[in-house]
Parts: sequence; C-alpha cells; structure tokens
Amino acid sequence: MTVDVVNQQNEKVGSVDLRDDVFGGRVNTDLIHASVVRQNASERRGTHATKTRAMVSGSGKKPWRQKGTGRARVGEIRNPLWRKGGTTFGPQPRSYDYQLPKKVEKGALRAALTQKLKDGAVVVVDALSVAEIKTKFAAEILLRLGVEGRALLVDVKPDDKLSLSVRNIEGVRMLPSNRVSARDVMNTRRIVMTRAALEKLHEALG
Repeated sequence: MTVDVVNQQNEKVGSVDLRDDVFGGRVNTDLIHASVVRQNASERRGTHATKTRAMVSGSGKKPWRQKGTGRARVGEIRNPLWRKGGTTFGPQPRSYDYQLPKKVEKGALRAALTQKLKDGAVVVVDALSVAEIKTKFAAEILLRLGVEGRALLVDVKPDDKLSLSVRNIEGVRMLPSNRVSARDVMNTRRIVMTRAALEKLHEALG
C-alpha cells in the first residue's frame, strides 16, 4: 500500500510505503469493539452509592420483644424490609477499569487505522506546525487539507503552538502517536497524520 504525502498547502511532496501485512489485512471489528468498550469503561466515574443497614440513621435497639406480641419479629428499625431502612446489595463506589492483552489493543488500533486508510480518511503531511498561536491559522491549514468536521491530528511530538491553536476548534483533537487508541481513530471523520507519526505507528504495529 502506498500513501501520498502532502505539505500544509496540500501539494504532493512524496509518498510512503506501508506493508500489506500491517495495514492491508482484514479489519477485525471484534477487536475494535473490545478496545472501545474497555476505554469507555475505564472513564466511568463509579461514584454511585446506596446506604446499607449499617449506614442509615436510626437506633439499633430492638423495637419490641421477640415473642408474645403477635407481630413479626424485628431486630432493628434499620433493616431493609422497613421504610427508610438500608438497601440490600445496593451499588457501592467501584472502578470499572480493566485491562486487555497488549496484543488485543495493538490489533484493535491496527484494524481501526486499516479501516480509515481503506476509506481514504487519512491525510499524511510532511509536518504539522504553525508560526504562532492562532486558531485562524490552524483552521486555514485544515481547510486547505480538505478536512471538515470532526478530525484527529497525530504527530510524534505535537507542536505546542498548534495544540493550543486547535483547542477552540470544535471536534478537533491533537494527540501524540504513542497515545492514539482505536476509539480515537474510529470516533473521527478524518485523520491528519505526519509522515513521522505514520512510520512510527507502522513500526509499532508491525
């Protein structure tokens, strides 16, 4: 697979060769799904909580004697059967984070990038930078590259000025190549990637 490399004026300046065994195989959607679900789960706050019988307010004294009253036996007014009593097996604060094998995460990212490359949604540029921190300059670069709407910018070491310039553009994110996940790739319409970042990912996923 050969991908054209353009400059920030959208003029072709070269090309990069990608191995078919890395980005030319079948897209495994199961791996992508597993990776996206794991990342979504890791971001859940998990702050839900209900009070057990030990946490609700009220006396622990036995309301009446065990036998002879004709009423059901009760140990305390905080028991779960009573109104305003504690909750049985209610949710408690917890972490939903879990880990997947590294091969699964790597395979998911490979599959996601393969799908975007096949869709023609990846623009490879020789460099990504701006002369000064200005949203207008960043928006002009994206416009020249034909990128509209939700976009992901990827570089080995993102330019600080460009990172600050794209913060105010809705739907546009910039990430280093070693922080990109399958969810980041699939949750965008277009990917603008530097040649160095693509080669780095190609090497890591090979």
